[in-house]
Order: sequence, then C-alpha cells, then structure tokens
Amino acid sequence: MNAIASYWGRPADKIVLRSTKTSPFGRKVRMALIALGLEERVQLQSANTMDEDDSLRQQNPLGKLPCLMIGGEAFYDSHVILEMLDAVAGGGRLLPRAGLERFRALTRARLADGITDAALLVSYENRFREPGQTSERWLAHQRGKITRALAAFEPDLPDPRRAELVQITLAAALGYLDWRQPLEWRADHPALENWLDTFGRSHRFWSETERTRE
Repeated sequence: MNAIASYWGRPADKIVLRSTKTSPFGRKVRMALIALGLEERVQLQSANTMDEDDSLRQQNPLGKLPCLMIGGEAFYDSHVILEMLDAVAGGGRLLPRAGLERFRALTRARLADGITDAALLVSYENRFREPGQTSERWLAHQRGKITRALAAFEPDLPDPRRAELVQITLAAALGYLDWRQPLEWRADHPALENWLDTFGRSHRFWSETERTRE
C-alpha cells in the first residue's frame, strides 16, 4: 500500500468532505469518490460559506468548498482533492501518471474548471448586487470565457464512457450551466449536449450526485 493510501486508511481518522449538494466543485469530488469506490470512507458534512461562524473558515481560511478533512488536517481545493483520490486508488485512474499526456489532461481539466468559475461569477453578480448595480460589461466578460471554452472542447471531446479527471470536471461544469443558466449553451453546442447525455447514461454517479434545487 502506498503512503498516501496508508494515510487515508488510518481507521482512527474520520474523513469528512465539507461541501454542499449544490457546489459544482464539491460534485466533482463526490463523482470521483463513487467512480473510485471510495465513497463509503467519506462523510459529507454541509458547510455555509456565508456563515462567519461556520468552522469551514478555520479549516480553509479562504472559506471555499470543497474541503476534505482527514483527522484534523485539511486539504483543498477540488483539484488537489481529486489528485489525492487518484493517488489513494493507486494512481493512473483519473489521469495519466506522468508525461505530456498528464499535463494535457491537467490543462483540459483547468479549462473545464474555468467554465465553472466564470458561471459562478455570473451567478454571484446577479445574486449579491442590488438591482441596477450589476455590470453588463462584467457579465459579458464572464460569458465570453464560457463560450470560448465550450467551443475549445468541441473538436476534441474526451470519451464520455470513461470516468477520468477531464470528463468529471467537464460534466460538473456543464451540469452547473444547466442549473444556474448563466447562458443558454445547449442549442449552440449540440456536440457537447450529446456528450453530456452519453456521460450521464454511462455513469451511475451522475444521477446520484444530482444537485438538490434551492
């Protein structure tokens, strides 16, 4: 057993995922846990990023989700956690172990994360500003990131039947677009629409991690 798997497997240490069922980055982690058969080891504990008294701010000073607690030690963000899960599972399950292909996968996953980041900023602009204070220029800037990233994925989509880092990250991003609707993406990107439909049919964790609507 490798060192990280031994650390993960210490029975005295409870493993807690601080997240919510509505967090797109938390959903990435929950999908990966199921895909790797690690979900039974982890307890999901909700967190409120807006609550100053929530212990999340002591666990992750940034107050962001998700945060993985192993005993008293915190690990964040979602990308770090997914790399840890891959290592716990023996490596090479979510992304290549080494070489140029590993860095290509990391780059594509970051691109998918960027879609989610931009969608979050659109959502926050609309949720946290008073009517009349939202910046249309800022919203257009974020939506431009989303549309360019979607277009960049379409010529070279990853195999939707596989549960790897890029697929999980892209699916989480598209699911968040469907939920928060910062823009209408499906009509303009039919290849991605078909890809997500195939991904959802191929993996039980897609429906099992479906968000609870607010």
